[in-house]
Amino acid sequence: MDTIFFAIFSISYFILLLLVIRLLKKPYVESSIYLLPIIAGLFYDNTILTIGRIIGEGDFLENLNIARYWIHAFFTPLLVLFAWKTLEQANMQWARKTSIRIFAIGLTALLMFLELFTEVFNLNIEAKWEFGVLSYRSLDSSSGPPFMILVVSFVLVVVSILIWIKQKWACFFIGSLLMIIGSAIQWPIKSGAITNLFELILIISLLGTAYFQRKT
Repeated sequence: MDTIFFAIFSISYFILLLLVIRLLKKPYVESSIYLLPIIAGLFYDNTILTIGRIIGEGDFLENLNIARYWIHAFFTPLLVLFAWKTLEQANMQWARKTSIRIFAIGLTALLMFLELFTEVFNLNIEAKWEFGVLSYRSLDSSSGPPFMILVVSFVLVVVSILIWIKQKWACFFIGSLLMIIGSAIQWPIKSGAITNLFELILIISLLGTAYFQRKT
């Protein structure tokens, strides 16, 4: 059943990818530049989860799954830059300061390196079937979310509150909050796709924010 869910997510991300490409046309929203690789990465992630059982166990599927970890490490921290750009687009002058720009870029780079050193460089994965989905999972998975995810989530929530106050736009905050709640709760559902669902909700809220700021 989860294969169907991941297929739906993959198709959804492909549609979102087309929508974010439209935002890159003039007049474009600068925050959409950071959404493009994030959405592309999530499209790849859900596509691999969808077709894993078709490919079958072996080196090819293992390498495709290893790429998922690398993409996650490099692309997910870009949400920090997206958040920073939304502040600029909301005409918050303090967000345009060089110090804030350097902080946002530095934090993004730091989170990338932390994820690479803690999750990717010593990656050890094995094939695993779960709810009808074949993928390769890390043998060293921790019980809680990685530090990088915690920091990114905190940044998104704080920035979304500022956007809500400044522009009266709650969609960003709702999506960020639902992502945190969805990841923290142990849902009584026999599915491994629930977190991916909340990821999709978050991305929709971010893309909606980009479109909203394009019109303001």
